[in-house]
Amino acid sequence: MIPVEEGDGDQRLDRWLRRLFPHVSQGRIEKMCRKGELRVDGGRVKPATRLQVGQQVRIPPLPDADHKPAPVRTHVSDADAKMIRDCVIYRDDHIIALNKPPGLAVQGGSGTTKHVDGLSEALRFGYDEKPRLVHRLDKDTSGVLVLARTREAAAGMTAAFRHRETRKIYWALVAGVPTPYLGEIKAGLVKAPGHGKGGEGEKMIAVHPRDIDSTPGAKRAHTLYATLYRVAGRAAWVALEPLTGRTHQLRAHMAEMGHPIVGDGKYGGSGQENMGEGWGAQIGGIISKKLHLHARSLTFEHPVTKKPVTLVAELPEHMKQSWDTFGWDESLAEDDPFEAIR
Repeated sequence: MIPVEEGDGDQRLDRWLRRLFPHVSQGRIEKMCRKGELRVDGGRVKPATRLQVGQQVRIPPLPDADHKPAPVRTHVSDADAKMIRDCVIYRDDHIIALNKPPGLAVQGGSGTTKHVDGLSEALRFGYDEKPRLVHRLDKDTSGVLVLARTREAAAGMTAAFRHRETRKIYWALVAGVPTPYLGEIKAGLVKAPGHGKGGEGEKMIAVHPRDIDSTPGAKRAHTLYATLYRVAGRAAWVALEPLTGRTHQLRAHMAEMGHPIVGDGKYGGSGQENMGEGWGAQIGGIISKKLHLHARSLTFEHPVTKKPVTLVAELPEHMKQSWDTFGWDESLAEDDPFEAIR
């Protein structure tokens, strides 16, 4: 029997077990659960069962359990280490926050060799373990990204994101000008069919609220938006607050409104014109074709001190250039553009 200790609560059984025994495969964990060999407080469990502090986990004999390999440390070059450390905008004994640059993936995947999870080896700052991811940003989205330095902080932050106890405000440049200037979007989202060549890949399709319950796989999604400044009828600086956390939610919702985020070829196409169904996702001229979506601020209760924390990230270079082109300054935005409708 192994007890679930302080700081290890509210995490999945399989992740907890693989941290203790890195050599045990996910397949083996699933098999032990199916056969009832792995039990929590005497009861059968699934790999995704969430553990609570004080529970007793019964683990059957494991092969080479006494000789588990040490976790492999990813080598980070000096240049990459400097790059990721320069992204740090906040650090204490429990958490680290980055202003993630656009184009840098958060986690590895097919063909992705450089990502925050791997580079976080350079963010130990004297700790035995690298900081852990507790939430995600799309590869091309920049802005505030928090990592936990301790198990206690990881459990607290993960729970806060899952229970929507954090507040995120994004800034975006969108094609056209959303009206009314302040409002909400409640279109549901469902993953498009098909993968790879000829398929949609990971793309979300908007579903009218009345059709969500009758659409297999559709999930409710809710976004607040506020139009802050505009350039004639051509483009607008908008603040976005996702009240749910669906894949590509902000990108899909703005495209559904007919005002795709500038640079979003996946949801807004590559055109510059309004063809009667909203604008294309490019502005033209000297405006960058990169995605103009930035996680501007994140507000949450500190997982250990319990004090309120608000982290703010400066715009990435390509968005700064667009803001300069339109004569906008980051200081023009209100701290809370959604005060009137919250």
